[in-house]
Amino acid sequence: MAPHKIVLRFTSSTSDQPIIYHLVKDYDLVVNILKAQINPHLEGTLVLDLRGEKYEEGIEYLRNQGISVHPLTQEVVRNNDRCTSCGACTGHCPAGALAMERPSMEVQFDSDKCVVCLQCLKVCPVGAMEVRI
Repeated sequence: MAPHKIVLRFTSSTSDQPIIYHLVKDYDLVVNILKAQINPHLEGTLVLDLRGEKYEEGIEYLRNQGISVHPLTQEVVRNNDRCTSCGACTGHCPAGALAMERPSMEVQFDSDKCVVCLQCLKVCPVGAMEVRI
């Protein structure tokens, strides 16, 4: 079964619960955490790949816990006409989706590794990284 990329949004009342543990233990789901972020008010966002036979039951469990679940519908793409291969984005990509190829010194983008954190959009001086919905 192919993984589903989803975004979970936690409130302060759910951020300290063993959610991932229950997805694995109770629903036998395979979890790959792509990005996790929590703010000082203990609210957080979790982006993950989730797969398994009991996927729908796991999603229902999350919703019953008060966690909002959304499919990851955005996709980052590179506008090759704009990209100058300056490399500014490569140091900011937490997933390694952007890397400098040697010896050509061209920036390579692997969309399969992208976790849609949007850091590259913030640092690209020429606006070559774009969001497709």
